Amino acid sequence: MSTSRITESAGGASGAQGAGEHMSTRGAVTAWGTSGGSPPGATGGTGSGPLDGPSDGASALGRPGPTAGAGLWDSHGDALPADRDDEPAKPRKAPAPRRGPADPVKALMHRHRDLCERAVDPLEIAAGLEAHGLTDRTAARFRHRDVFSLAEELYARVPRGAEPERADDRPARAARARAGRRPLGAGRALLTLLPGAVCALTVAATRAMDGGARIAVTAAGVIGVTVALALCLRRGPLRAEGRTVPAVRLWTLWLLAYAAYGEGLLDEIVAGGPHGPPPLSTAPLVGLALAVAPAAGCARLFSVQARRRLDGSRGLEEFASGTRPLLLGVVALYVGALGVLLVLAGLVFPPQALLPAVPLGTLLFLARLLIVHGYPASAAAGLAVACGAEALAPALLLAGRLPGCDVLTRPAEAAVGAWGSGALPAIACSAAALGLLAHATAALSRASAHTV
Repeated sequence: MSTSRITESAGGASGAQGAGEHMSTRGAVTAWGTSGGSPPGATGGTGSGPLDGPSDGASALGRPGPTAGAGLWDSHGDALPADRDDEPAKPRKAPAPRRGPADPVKALMHRHRDLCERAVDPLEIAAGLEAHGLTDRTAARFRHRDVFSLAEELYARVPRGAEPERADDRPARAARARAGRRPLGAGRALLTLLPGAVCALTVAATRAMDGGARIAVTAAGVIGVTVALALCLRRGPLRAEGRTVPAVRLWTLWLLAYAAYGEGLLDEIVAGGPHGPPPLSTAPLVGLALAVAPAAGCARLFSVQARRRLDGSRGLEEFASGTRPLLLGVVALYVGALGVLLVLAGLVFPPQALLPAVPLGTLLFLARLLIVHGYPASAAAGLAVACGAEALAPALLLAGRLPGCDVLTRPAEAAVGAWGSGALPAIACSAAALGLLAHATAALSRASAHTV
């Protein structure tokens, strides 16, 4: 039994030695294959034979030292899998795309899609962009030199066949937009003369009548002038459908009534009255009614010339710099025509103070011009200021009659005594007209004012 145990022990030791030799050889080959070195036992290697261990102090199990592929063995002596060049590379995650529109014009087109689809031409788009605060400098961010070239691209890129109902409305809207730029035919020219003719006939008839007949003729004449004026304001260059406010009519009636009775009322109050109905000033009314014809002609001239400048301009600043002198010239032309008509009316009818009618007519013309081009609120504000200033003078004169309030009458009495009763309405209308002229110079020089 002792002999067999000794034999088994020798066999086990021999097997262990063989296993150790096998592991040492496998480790050396693996380390050589992965690290590019020479295997132990090879010619020129570090050992003298296949069973020699590494010379740098490796363990008896054949694990390679640091120079023979460190890091490729685990704690049990097994080789770790090595990277191979023929293995497919893992796909890398693509970088996140940069946010932001690649086409800035497309983003602008979606932002103003309704404007672009409803536009009858590129100029209307340019005017709408300007109304939204887009300038030539802003257009450079969209790779365009000005707003007009940007509007042309937007007009060309927007599909208009998707909404046929809007496409059907486009010819009608274009016709309405061109209504104020059509040449004045014979019928429309005569229509603008109708208010002045009816007013002159009414004044002449009332001078030849008395009593109840005079009152009836006056009422009929007022109705006739109102109807004729309404026809002029609904057709032609003075037409402003849907762009007016009710307050404008109220302020206009006040100003016309004051032009007819204001001077006589002030004279009566200063003299201690009023002692009866104030006298009627007919010449200013006739001159203002006759001035409807030159007002329509000047409004059409301004609209046509401004549209031509808009068609030929390549920038908003260029258009504005050419429109401002045009507006000033048109206003000066109307003031000259109004002055001539007032002088003619003063020669035919009883002479009265015609000076206050000049700023009044200018104020009414500027107000109508602003309404036609889309600024009714500004026109109403200017007319309201004039009405308030005119009502202030008689109110102060009447308030000065109260005990201890005589100081209120001194400015008005001094002005009436120095310049006459017509000076106060002239000052009021002149101040309001200058304010509207300053506003119109800035507002009507914009492209958006000529596409409404």
